[in-house]
Amino acid sequence: MKAVVMAGGEGTRLRPLTSNQPKPMVPVVGKPCMEHIVELLRGHGMEDVIVTVAFLPQAIRSYFGDGESLGVNIEYSVEESPLGTAGSVRLASGKLDDTFVVISGDALTDVDLGKIVEFHRKKEAAVTIGLKSVENPLEFGIVVTDDGGRIERFLEKPSWGQVFSDTINTGIYVLEPEVLRHVPTDRPYDFSKELFPLLLEMGRPLYGYVFDEYWQDIGDLDQFRQANFDALDEAVQLNIPGIRLRGNVWLGEGVELDDLEQIEAPAFVGNYARIAPGATVAPYSVLGASVTLREQARTSRTVVDSRTYIGRSAVIEGAILGRGCDVGSHVLVQEGAAIGDEVSLGTQSVVHPRVRIYPNKEVETGAQVTESLIWESRAASRLWGREGVSGLINVDITPEVAVRLAAALGTALKRGDRVVCSRDAPPGCRMIKRAMIAGLNSTGVDIADLRVLPAAVNRHLLKTESFDAGFHVGVSYTDPEIVEIRFFEHPGIQLTASMQKEIEKHFTRLELRRAAHNAVGSVSYPARVRETYAEDLLATLDRKAIRERGFRIVVDYGYSAASYVLPLVLGPLGVEAISAHAFVADSAAAGSSTLAESIGQAKRLVPAVAADFGAVFDRAGERLFLIDEQGREISVEQTLLLFLRLIGSNGRRGKLAFPVTVTSEVDRMAKGTGLEVVRTPVSLAELTHHAAKDGVVFAGALGGGYVFPEFLPAYDAVASLCKLLELLAPANEPISQLVSELPVSTLVHRQLPCPWAMKGLVMRVLSERLRNRKLDLTDGIKVFEKRGWAQVLPDPDEPFVHIYAEGKTEADSQALEAELQALVEEIMQTEEAAATT
Repeated sequence: MKAVVMAGGEGTRLRPLTSNQPKPMVPVVGKPCMEHIVELLRGHGMEDVIVTVAFLPQAIRSYFGDGESLGVNIEYSVEESPLGTAGSVRLASGKLDDTFVVISGDALTDVDLGKIVEFHRKKEAAVTIGLKSVENPLEFGIVVTDDGGRIERFLEKPSWGQVFSDTINTGIYVLEPEVLRHVPTDRPYDFSKELFPLLLEMGRPLYGYVFDEYWQDIGDLDQFRQANFDALDEAVQLNIPGIRLRGNVWLGEGVELDDLEQIEAPAFVGNYARIAPGATVAPYSVLGASVTLREQARTSRTVVDSRTYIGRSAVIEGAILGRGCDVGSHVLVQEGAAIGDEVSLGTQSVVHPRVRIYPNKEVETGAQVTESLIWESRAASRLWGREGVSGLINVDITPEVAVRLAAALGTALKRGDRVVCSRDAPPGCRMIKRAMIAGLNSTGVDIADLRVLPAAVNRHLLKTESFDAGFHVGVSYTDPEIVEIRFFEHPGIQLTASMQKEIEKHFTRLELRRAAHNAVGSVSYPARVRETYAEDLLATLDRKAIRERGFRIVVDYGYSAASYVLPLVLGPLGVEAISAHAFVADSAAAGSSTLAESIGQAKRLVPAVAADFGAVFDRAGERLFLIDEQGREISVEQTLLLFLRLIGSNGRRGKLAFPVTVTSEVDRMAKGTGLEVVRTPVSLAELTHHAAKDGVVFAGALGGGYVFPEFLPAYDAVASLCKLLELLAPANEPISQLVSELPVSTLVHRQLPCPWAMKGLVMRVLSERLRNRKLDLTDGIKVFEKRGWAQVLPDPDEPFVHIYAEGKTEADSQALEAELQALVEEIMQTEEAAATT
């Protein structure tokens, strides 16, 4: 007798296990589920097998081949387009000339097929369906039979009110070949939904055979795990590979094991697995071929597919791991989690219950994965980046993530607190902002929505109206596909580290406050905020000096909403502005020029209109880039020194705040001017925090961002441009001449790849080796010597360390950078060598 194995299932509910393999290939105690079915067929004398394949057919073909290794003869019938269960068998009808069996390749069973065939022939049936009594029949097709087994009725996935039987259709059929003549060839056609009801209506003899043996549909991840556990308990009779030891412990060929006591029954350990001393294979562990468990690692109630590496002291409980995964040391994977093939889990990361991680994803060291990773390329170890929370729109930052993030912020605030929000123009920013408003309202926090306005206006309102917090949703000035959510505190500074930790705690633990129905937050829309911002900025400027100078400038807004604000300031100052790339519409079509394109256009436009200089804004309206009157770009480093020179020459006194990585030329230029340089850690939050302190007149970094705390302790391209006009007003020289007189820095910068797990080690060993040298530990490690200084700074967002160096000459800078780079590389190589021994 021939048999047809239906193996076309895609298994969407089994993802991520079936993301890159068909459902019949999922492993059950060391073998694909379909292999157990083929062995069942062979055991009942059915050696001619036709396999119907559709999804990833080559995966099945390459494994089973012609069936010779399993003692059967396998032929394949490939669906070029979906044909349904009956249609796929109809495609192979030319090979079926006598009574035959149809069975699913993705349901585990040890049913006695001989008894079903005997029943079929005794009843002279056209169709016999294998039936099984189950506790919850709602997810299956119910079959109602009379006392003799003749089928009276079919019900597909009924409600409880329609349940007249608990016997379900198992997808095991004995068929006469003529019934396939009723299957159409021009469309998909299903056995249980269409063919069997049609035959029943025609009066053909359809019977149901109720069996008591084991049957388990592997339809979802819980059923898959249970099928493996049932096999260990011998609830289903399978040919489990390997040697059976005490209790129900199976060991494959070539297993490396220090002590049998490390394995607790029931368990399965596949061929060539390595169980290190101190590792534990707890009950209901199923480890595939070539799986490695390092020292003190533990698996329990877990299915692990082949070639997966589980690092030292990692704990996997009640989970599923795919093929070729790399699980770092001290990782915790919790109940119900499912990890796809080739996933890397960084050291000390945690995968929370029921989370699914799709194949080829990377989870960073220390990350807490609380939501499934499907489209994302990696899970970050920390919520906060350099300037807030950022990621690809609708990939890393989805509406769901935004609601949760906002609810975490609202939980960190008090009920009734007020938050001001704003956004950039693109529709993606609008979507995320609206999601965040909903999240904050759900915690009982009130919102003032500024709609499309620069973040600086948001910060200004936060400062002047005493809001409790603020956030701005914008796009990255380096990549328009990345959305950035920035958070502010009074008086307009970046969110402090303590508040960041509080929000991250609520975000990670999902401990979110929910307001009662009558305490949900409100949304308001403040009026005249642009005019108030402009009036307050004008009040800080020498309007007369600027007006008398009579500037003509080029302004490229970079499609930022700063074009809503700057004209309100330049008009009263008497500045003639030739504008480009102003924000004109609330849509993505408003413009998508890159910063480089904007700078290029401004370089052509400035000399063409005989402007005094050109100013280019980034999309957020925060960073300022300058073009001199000859159309040459002024570097951000030279712009920073230009501001410093102009402030010093105007007789200002006070403090200047710069990150530790800014050139030492600022110290030399400030000497003897009444200005004091204060060094800060390399983060915008720290820079703005220091800028808000008493006595600070200017702050800046090397990214085009400048801070004038008298007006606002934050990056603001509009305020920076207006302050530049005020500082240039008394100068009689063109801006190119002023820049040419500035000192030239020899600062060099290099990014060096460094795995997340090694960053702490590199910094610790480096500090030990350099402890007898003159060091600055404000941020990273900065070492001073006669030639100059060099610094190592771990990147907060990427697996890099930054190396900065500045010597008296360029050659000194290069030498200092090379020496520090060699030292860092030596530390990493030494640690890698130690880890492999």
